[in-house]
Amino acid sequence: MNEGVTSIGSYAFYRCSSLTSIVIPYGVTSIDSKAFYGCTGLPSITIPDSVTSIGLGAFGNCTGLPSITIPDGVTSIGSGAFYGCTGLTSVTIPDSVTSIGDEAFRDCTGLTSVTIPDSVTSIGSMTFYRCTGLTSVVIPAGVTSISKYAFEGCTGLTSVNIPGSVTSISKYAFYGCTGLTSVYGVAGSYAETYANDYGYTFIPVVF
Repeated sequence: MNEGVTSIGSYAFYRCSSLTSIVIPYGVTSIDSKAFYGCTGLPSITIPDSVTSIGLGAFGNCTGLPSITIPDGVTSIGSGAFYGCTGLTSVTIPDSVTSIGDEAFRDCTGLTSVTIPDSVTSIGSMTFYRCTGLTSVVIPAGVTSISKYAFEGCTGLTSVNIPGSVTSISKYAFYGCTGLTSVYGVAGSYAETYANDYGYTFIPVVF
């Protein structure tokens, strides 16, 4: 890919299943919708620090990616950006990110850990839907709402830490999380109310 490129356009490498390596040059600021969707043979990718946005479905169904490092410059992760990346086991989201789109990590069944920064203010609909490998989740202190189906079907999830900043949780946010038994949170917070309303054991902690 030539230097001087500032964006990778929508569908640029769509379903290029034989693609095994690519270098995204510094200077690229956006990876647009479905740019690498279905690149199942891609074993790794380095996103340069110049990138500020990752578009809708940009890396959807890149089943060969085991991990992804999102650089500090990124402020938004589009809807379905990593949808169906079943090989993805861990992801770290930097403090620069303020927006994570709906279904961003949907069906990432191999995902066992995720770090969400305090800069994120809401967990969107189906963001971690059917991430069956997740066993615990820490919701950061900046989040105020957790939308419907955000963690639906995360059958491996046994506990969740919810900070006092959260004032809204959809009753379906953890629907189908059959292993979820414990909610950790601040005493007297919305997390305690939610746990009591839906039959989870509430464990008070100091964040």
